[in-house]
Amino acid sequence: MQDIHHILKTYWGYAQFRPLQEEIIRSVLAGRDTLALLPTGGGKSVCFQVPALAMEGLCLVITPLIALMKDQVSHLNKRGISAVAVYSGMNRREIDIALDNCVYGNVKFLYLSPERLLTELFQERVKRMKVNLIAVDEAHCISQWGYDFRPPYLQLAELREALPKVPVIALTATATAQVKQDIQEKLAFPEPNLFQKSFARANLSYSTQETENKASRLLEMLQRMPGQSIVYVRSRRQTVEIARFLQSRRIAAAAYHAGLKFEERNAAQQSWIANKVRVMVATNAFGMGIDKPDVRLVVHLDLPESLEAYYQEAGRAGRDELYAYAVILYGPNDVAELQRKVEEAHPSVEFIRRVYQCLANYYQLAVGSGLMSSFDFDLSAFSKNYKLQPLEVHHTIKRLEAEGYVQLNEGYYMPSRLMLLPDNQALYEFQLANPDHDRLIRMLLRLYGGEAFTNFVKLSERKLAQQLHEAEQEVRRKLEYLHKLQVIAYEPQHDSPQLVFTKPREDAATLPFDTRRLATLRERALLQAREMGRYVISTNRCRTQQLLEYFGEITDTRCRICDFCLAERKKERDVQEQETLREKVLALAKGQPWLPKELVQQFEPRHADIVTTLVRELVDVGRLKYRDSGKLEAAG
Repeated sequence: MQDIHHILKTYWGYAQFRPLQEEIIRSVLAGRDTLALLPTGGGKSVCFQVPALAMEGLCLVITPLIALMKDQVSHLNKRGISAVAVYSGMNRREIDIALDNCVYGNVKFLYLSPERLLTELFQERVKRMKVNLIAVDEAHCISQWGYDFRPPYLQLAELREALPKVPVIALTATATAQVKQDIQEKLAFPEPNLFQKSFARANLSYSTQETENKASRLLEMLQRMPGQSIVYVRSRRQTVEIARFLQSRRIAAAAYHAGLKFEERNAAQQSWIANKVRVMVATNAFGMGIDKPDVRLVVHLDLPESLEAYYQEAGRAGRDELYAYAVILYGPNDVAELQRKVEEAHPSVEFIRRVYQCLANYYQLAVGSGLMSSFDFDLSAFSKNYKLQPLEVHHTIKRLEAEGYVQLNEGYYMPSRLMLLPDNQALYEFQLANPDHDRLIRMLLRLYGGEAFTNFVKLSERKLAQQLHEAEQEVRRKLEYLHKLQVIAYEPQHDSPQLVFTKPREDAATLPFDTRRLATLRERALLQAREMGRYVISTNRCRTQQLLEYFGEITDTRCRICDFCLAERKKERDVQEQETLREKVLALAKGQPWLPKELVQQFEPRHADIVTTLVRELVDVGRLKYRDSGKLEAAG
């Protein structure tokens, strides 16, 4: 077993671990099932990557976030660590090659989404893999009491049965006491084993402000507070409108939402990361996996649906541990509106059946087919095709997702890629028999060599067309023709959201729904919304204390930097200042008599109103008295 400090230094360049990381790693290396709760930006990935590298074998990483999965695989590969990922949008042959590499190659990390766990392809291969650790990221998703429950996570129990001696590390940034217990039970921990860093963020100032003009208030804040910022809104339309409003006020801003093309999303994100754009106006699709430490301000213009979601999003501010702000701007009706939106997010069983049938028709799936089939999904086009409201469809797909029938992954970029299918000899014979395609095949061999026979390689149709001095559209047509002939496996670029059927297609009319469970989901969501509303309108308690209590962490210590604590500190300062001014008034009155106007003039102009009030109070209680001349003097 390799030394963990040597691994940290070699691959990450750090001389020491962050707080709690080493204890978590040593627990894993001791073979103990471990639950690690670290706040957003707290270095969760190191907690499973370091012990996995210290041991012989491969680490399975289960995560629902494809963008984060791709990002971590890329970072590991750049560090010289072999990692692969399996997710929706990949064809069977690509998945086959990736899993074979995990069996026979030197792969250290296999990232996959939870719905892949029970596929025959994976189950057959995993028996032959030397797995040293199972890492469950976003572990709150396994609990029905969590804010983002995903039924495929429950399949982890069956994975554990297939790998009985392999330890598990579960990681999350947010979990209530009930969720922490549920995670450990669902993952069959033999004994509780929790490592939790405090949810408190000493450098993050939380506040809420009621306003009828959110845009103007936002502008004031950005003009007063320098630095990189994120503004969260609920709708795609709002991202564009608010970004344009800020741009018109000479604040560099960009819009980000899942409906933008990959090139647009990527350009906006890179400009913001490079500090060329100061403000990112985004839906909650933005932020996962982006490690930007210098965000000074996170503003929510719409209320998140739960405190868990809010804590995650607000926590993207101040990861460099310098002072930062998390602000919610809310209108007079926002709390009631949140409750209404949560109600809307739970459609009737009849409507759920209808949308499910429409999806089956749209993708032409027969009953019993479609298991793990992945399709590009355009919400607007689908809704228009069946004369449905897009928002209702969105909520219904989320219900189908919560019941484990489908999974909708946000759009992510997948470049064009291909693989040569015949062996060298068979390909040569094809070239001789089809001279029209010889030139293209020779160019592919020159550009990609032998690797294209064993793995999918990334492809740029534009660059290939330039090399061949042909039109790009003509090159695409030829590639598609070779794909049909099974000379190559060709997957064109896409960045659309992916809808995955996580169960074989069922008859919509008899689709089994647990109505009691649906009612429970609705009540839980409404409770979370009420907790969010209570937090927003609260004016009599430290914000950090409220958040900590929600996550089961009780403390008498105030943060001293939230809006409540700052107001309390101001009150304390005002009391102290008044006492100082009162003593000075009495001292002056003891020295000589003063006309009230003259007495007030002995103080700074900013204190005039306070001193006038103090003089009246001191006269009322008999500590000052008026002479017949109208002047004030000390009594007694």
